[in-house]
This record gives sequence, structure tokens and C-alpha cells, in this order.
Amino acid sequence: MPDRKDTIMKFSQDLQETIKYLNNELHTDRNFDVVYRVLTIGGRRACLYFIDGFTKDDSILKILQGLSSIKSDAMPEDAHSFSKQYLPYGEIGLIRDSEDMILQLLSGVSCLFIDGYDTCLTIDCRTYPARGVSEPEKDKVMRGSRDGFVETLVFNTALIRRRIRDPKLSIEIMTAGESSHTDIAICYMENRVDQTLLKTIKKRIRGLEVDALTMNQESLAECLFPYKWFNPFPKFKFSERPDTSAASLLEGNIVILVDTSPSAMILPSSVFDIIEEADDYYFPPITGTYLRLTRMTISALSLFLTPTWLMFMQNPELIPDWLAFIQLSDPYNVPLIWQLLILEFAIDGLRLAAVNTPSMLTTPLSVIAGIVLGEYAVKSGWFNSETMLYMAFVTIANYSQASFELGYAMKFMRVIILILTAAFNLWGYAAGIIFTLCAIAFNRTIAGKSYIYPLIPFHWNELCKRFFRGRLPHKEKG
Repeated sequence: MPDRKDTIMKFSQDLQETIKYLNNELHTDRNFDVVYRVLTIGGRRACLYFIDGFTKDDSILKILQGLSSIKSDAMPEDAHSFSKQYLPYGEIGLIRDSEDMILQLLSGVSCLFIDGYDTCLTIDCRTYPARGVSEPEKDKVMRGSRDGFVETLVFNTALIRRRIRDPKLSIEIMTAGESSHTDIAICYMENRVDQTLLKTIKKRIRGLEVDALTMNQESLAECLFPYKWFNPFPKFKFSERPDTSAASLLEGNIVILVDTSPSAMILPSSVFDIIEEADDYYFPPITGTYLRLTRMTISALSLFLTPTWLMFMQNPELIPDWLAFIQLSDPYNVPLIWQLLILEFAIDGLRLAAVNTPSMLTTPLSVIAGIVLGEYAVKSGWFNSETMLYMAFVTIANYSQASFELGYAMKFMRVIILILTAAFNLWGYAAGIIFTLCAIAFNRTIAGKSYIYPLIPFHWNELCKRFFRGRLPHKEKG
């Protein structure tokens, strides 16, 4: 089978030859959405190719009406002059080889060929099926903007441009994937970005050898940072909010947008960046600080609560008098470690069921799950009420921060600490905590810097900013 590059050809002035070649390459006989129309422009035969569903019909109609009125004696000698005189539409291009033209066509750009011209005229009047820029379901805020990214790349870049009206904001377009040719937009502020990191990111994207970014941003993330896959703590921050992305750009970060993905990938990102949320800044400093500290505390409790409780249950002599109430009120039939592990997996099972349940059945499912995993589960003897209480808190605490990746990383570490505690008691509990802290401390961002900066290396002023939300910087005129 010949290589794709071997089939590249330069267009000739013979329109019939061009149509025959393109119809064979695009398989117009069986692809119903690849449409071509033969027409007459200025006494010459012409052919317009476009993808049905990607083209604004009104724009094409107006352009064709204008072209049909051209007289034969007014036809220019070359395609460049023709585009200047008779194509008033703003986004016009000239392409001379077939590979670029086919890629543009399959991206939604209309392509016009005229007999006697060896150049394809591209007319960018495409439109993509898109939903409204409504507030994302996951990254909701109590106060602030209610718009969110969608699956159309140009809409997402416009949402960022709307917030940063600065010529130093650069948005470069690249492609990846031999078959998909997925568009990737790299956004950064020229005067604030780490130029070394920017060059590294561009080099890695250009060097990608993949057939397609089937899982869009996740596929790209795994290609950009293929190392330390065994460490579950996220290397990137994902956000569906354009205001969060704009703020990250102004802080000197790089934002990567992938076509068909409704979220932005922000890098480099430390654990403190991932924990931050937009609500921290949509409220006054004292309220934002309270929300941030509450989120950090709850995240820490979700990691250590059940392992610490299990450790105390295995060593009741270590329980202080003021915590005597945490002891089991009833005897247990199933070992505590198995109760906790079963509930860990049962909660994930319910989460998966909720995702795949039709919306009209979500309420009945929630009621049934609450009854089965609540009162009946305790009465049956499988679980103790204390176990159910602590796991309920952990489940709710997992939703106190927006990052799914960080939530699952905490879950994996919690399960490891539970297993080590059950197997080796106090030594296992200590080993699990040390292992978790090492997984966080020895993690690295994509820039190769510390994952827990400004804690390591220590920087007091920056550390205070991570924990306490201060006043936003401002400049006074005059």
C-alpha cells in the first residue's frame, strides 16, 4: 500500500483531471457528506467541494450568487487576482498541493477549483455543531461567570480573548495525529511565560507519533508527560472555566486547548494550583481564605480519617478519653478492613451507575441506594453504623474539590494506608503515611519543578499566598 505522502500531487490547470483525482481520493461515490458541485464562473467550468454540515449555507449561497454574475472577459489570469477581485469573504486562502487541500476540506473549509487555474481557492465559511457555553456541571461557582468551554476550539479561544484584550496574548495552532489531525491551541502571555517550558511543549507536540488523539486531552497529556505514570497525583490542572484559564495565563502559565474537548489543560501545575478554585477569588479575601482552608482541611481528612479510625480500633488503648465515643457500639461480624474496602468499591459502583442511569431514574436509584446501603446494610450485619458514617463523610469530602484526578489519587493512597494498617498495625499506618507524603513530595511538574512548591523549596511569602487569599494586585493611575 503506497504511503500517504506518495499520493500528494500538485494541481494542474485541467479541471477535469483535478475532479477525477479528488473524487478518487475522497470516495465521493460512497461518502454522502462529501459534496461537490460543478458550475460555470466567467464562462469557465468550476467545481466547489464542501462537507455537508460544516458549511454555512447562507454564506455559500451569497458567494455563488456573486460568482455567477462574472463575465468571461473579466476573468483574471491567475487565482490570486481572482480571489482579490471576486471573493470579498474575509477568510480566503490559496493551496497548491492535494494533501493540504484535503486536510482543509475535511476540517470544514470549502474548496473552489476553476478551469485554467492550478491553485485551489479555500473559502473558510465553516460552522461546527456546538452546544451553548453554559456553566459546566463540575466547575460550578457560587458567584461569578456562568459560561464554560465547549467542544468547538474557536469558541473556546474566543472566550479567553474576551477576558484578555492584550496583544501579548498568543494563541498558536498545531495539529497532532496521523489520521485525526486534531487541532491543538497553545495559549500563553509572551512577556510572562517560561520560554524554556514553552519550547519544550512545542517540541513534544511536533514530535508526537500517534494515529489519533482518541481521548483528546488525556491522550495528549499522556504523550506530553509519559514518565512516572505509576504516581496517581495529577501532573496537569484541567478546568472547564474560561475565567480560571484566563487567570492562569496572566500568572504565566500555559493553557492548552484541544479541539472536541470542553476543558483546558493548565501547566505547569502544582498540588496547590490544583486545589485552588474560582470561588476563592469571587468572594472577599477573608471569605476566600476560609473557603480555601476549609477545602484543604476536608481533603486531608478524606485521606486520613478512615485509616486513623481503623488504627485506633486495632489499638483501643491509644484512644484518648475525649475520643472514647469513636469506639464501636456493637460487635462486628465482618472485619473492619473488609467493611471499609467493600464500601470503597461500592461507592465507586454507585458513582458509575449514576453516570449511566437515565435522568428520569436517578431519583429512584438514589433512594434505593440510600436504603440498601444505609439502614438495611447495618441491620443485615454486614456493616457497622460507625463504618457507614465515616465512609459517608469521606464520600462527600471527595467532592469538596473539583479535580477528579486528585480525588482518585487520594482514594488510591487511602486504600493503600488502610491495607498497610490492617496488615502491619502501627508500623503499617506510619509506612502508609510516609509513602503518601513521598508520592506527593517526589512528584514533579512537567517543567521539572517541585510539585509542592513553595513548601519545597521553601518560600514563606509564596506559601502564605497559597493558604491565605490576599487582595488582588492593582495599579492606580496618576
